[in-house]
Amino acid sequence: MYCDPRFSRVHEVFEEQFADGGELGAAFAVYLDGELVVDLWAGVADRRTGRAWEADTPAFAYSCTKALTAAVALGVIDDVTSPVTRFWPEFATAGTTVEHLLTHQAGLPVVEDPVPVEEFADLPAIADRLARQRPLWEPGTAHGYHALTYGFLVGEVVRRITGTSIGDLVAAQIAGPHELDLWVGAPDEVIARAARLTTRAGGPPPEDRAGGPPPAGKASAPRGTAPGDENPAQAAATPADTPAALAALDPGSLMNRSLGNPGMHLLKGGANHPVILRAGWPGAGVVTTARGLAGFYRTLIAGGLLPHDRLREAVRRRVDGPDRVLLMDSAFGLGFSRPSSTFLTPPKAAEAFGHGGLGGSLGLGDPSKGLACAYVMNRLAGNFTGSLRAHRLVSAVYDAL
Repeated sequence: MYCDPRFSRVHEVFEEQFADGGELGAAFAVYLDGELVVDLWAGVADRRTGRAWEADTPAFAYSCTKALTAAVALGVIDDVTSPVTRFWPEFATAGTTVEHLLTHQAGLPVVEDPVPVEEFADLPAIADRLARQRPLWEPGTAHGYHALTYGFLVGEVVRRITGTSIGDLVAAQIAGPHELDLWVGAPDEVIARAARLTTRAGGPPPEDRAGGPPPAGKASAPRGTAPGDENPAQAAATPADTPAALAALDPGSLMNRSLGNPGMHLLKGGANHPVILRAGWPGAGVVTTARGLAGFYRTLIAGGLLPHDRLREAVRRRVDGPDRVLLMDSAFGLGFSRPSSTFLTPPKAAEAFGHGGLGGSLGLGDPSKGLACAYVMNRLAGNFTGSLRAHRLVSAVYDAL
């Protein structure tokens, strides 16, 4: 492990979160002006076996994937105001643009028909289901978080242009050239050493399940919502009678439906199952180390993936306000989250952008500070006491600048 003395408080916060029982295994990495200044990891990668978290332990980071998908898409799509039908003629809603897909305005946050398990790795087949649906609202008139469908929609547009999946393009354009340990669709060797996700702190259970909406009546939400705490059990703020908290308890809510199909929970172990780790869903499929995810943002803000003017346009707020799915305020650029109730950042991080993932994982870049951060863990948040683990670490980083 390494921590520049300027960031000693970051190391202290990291250790405190283990000492108070908030963590099982986790890693946090920070680049400042291209230099790795924080590289921390600790704890247990698999509590069933006691396997330790190592420097190269990757973790499934759910919707942190969306930022990678956005970067790839913006590298191949020349005009985001183009109608989706320009690239995907079978797409049913002629008025939908690529910008609508990237900003969660398409009105397609749910796959209406149940996706069978045997189709989980057939991304074009899932996209075809969405192409035949009618939007729940007129595209461009509102936004609502497309938790899983974002990736199938944007990924299919990219596939129609390039003939290649998001996962293969991430490998060829991002991970490979920049030597980053991240995969959208992990090989077996990576799966074998990946951290195993759980919602519990200790004591090996007969089975850890991660992914999909919670059973009705058992959902819960954190106090305030940490960056990336985006499953239905986490999207609501206290008190418990807020619209978001009530939606989390309703299995038929748009919030739960958006996360429940395709249903990771249908597989033994949920998101720990190799089918999910291999599938490379472009909305929730990345397996990464903290150093690898932070390295993506380091490269992105340095102009290594998109020209600086293109990145500025990508992170410009396109939508901001009530989210029809999360029932909280959210804000998005072109695939990137901006500071809001669902992407908490310190006051000094007004220029930050990035994306979180279910349970608390986070990737963040701030060009104004030359800063890139990432946090991954295997104990998913999921109760009303909340999880501000990533937020505390990022706040300590900004305090040290």
